[in-house]
Amino acid sequence: MDESPAGDSRGEETPAALPMPNAPRFASDEDVNVGTLVRELAEQLEAGGVDEPGREARDMVAAVVDMPRFWPSMNASESLGARDVERARAAAVKRASGAPFAYAVGRAAFRHLTLDVDERVLIPRQETEILVDAVLECARGYGGVALDVGTGSGAIALALAMEGSFDLVIGTDVSRGAVAVASGNAKRLAAAMKAQLEFRAGSLFAPVRDVRARVVVSNPPYIAYDEAAALPRSVRDWEPAVALFTGTGGMAATAEMIRGASAILESGGLLALEVDSRRAALAAEMALADGHYGDVTVRLDLAGRERILLARRA
Repeated sequence: MDESPAGDSRGEETPAALPMPNAPRFASDEDVNVGTLVRELAEQLEAGGVDEPGREARDMVAAVVDMPRFWPSMNASESLGARDVERARAAAVKRASGAPFAYAVGRAAFRHLTLDVDERVLIPRQETEILVDAVLECARGYGGVALDVGTGSGAIALALAMEGSFDLVIGTDVSRGAVAVASGNAKRLAAAMKAQLEFRAGSLFAPVRDVRARVVVSNPPYIAYDEAAALPRSVRDWEPAVALFTGTGGMAATAEMIRGASAILESGGLLALEVDSRRAALAAEMALADGHYGDVTVRLDLAGRERILLARRA
């Protein structure tokens, strides 16, 4: 998980438009091209203590106009519309206040997708891309239903509906706000989906008691409450607590997933969970002790840490 803002004067001779010390000094809208905007944003980000403000300013403009990261450098003289300029400036102010970059620009990349995100959902991470890789490999050629529990932005469900061979992908989340974000992403990306896609609000498996799935996948909360202070502020202060923290030393949600999935999975179906690398062995022991699973394995993430629990419904 990664870390990554005026006053009122009165009188007969009030000076006009004097910038406050910490306020962004922006050019007038008619003067703004890409290069000018990047410089303005970099100044605002630097004042907010953001590392590499120039790079982030370029990435911010690229994200706002939905172009590749190199586009601002190659198109410095390109004029920008007032709406894009306004959005980029707002993003810089939000980022300078401490917001993660993805929340500031309202977008995050996940595999082949660009997702809309905000503070109602967890920011998708590379570790979760490895989880999707594992599901696609182990469920190659599957039809049937794939169930994503705790879908958040819809990242996993959307990736499986786009890249997998499932007939139906269902995402559930206890947060109605998260379901709204995921549904918005699904609507915007509908043309790229190969499978039917649904999102349902409710806790864990409650919205899908009538479903039998070939795959149950989840990135459940796995941080213990007493570990909150050790998190970067951009995670602890901005991302939704319901998607981060769980009880029983960080294992409660994982244990509930292992127990509940056995009633949903078809015989031979796959359970795939992202887990805390420090507790992966304990998660595997839970799956084996449950009695409903066989072929329990743990896979590594990109940093070589135990991260992905895989188990088959016996």
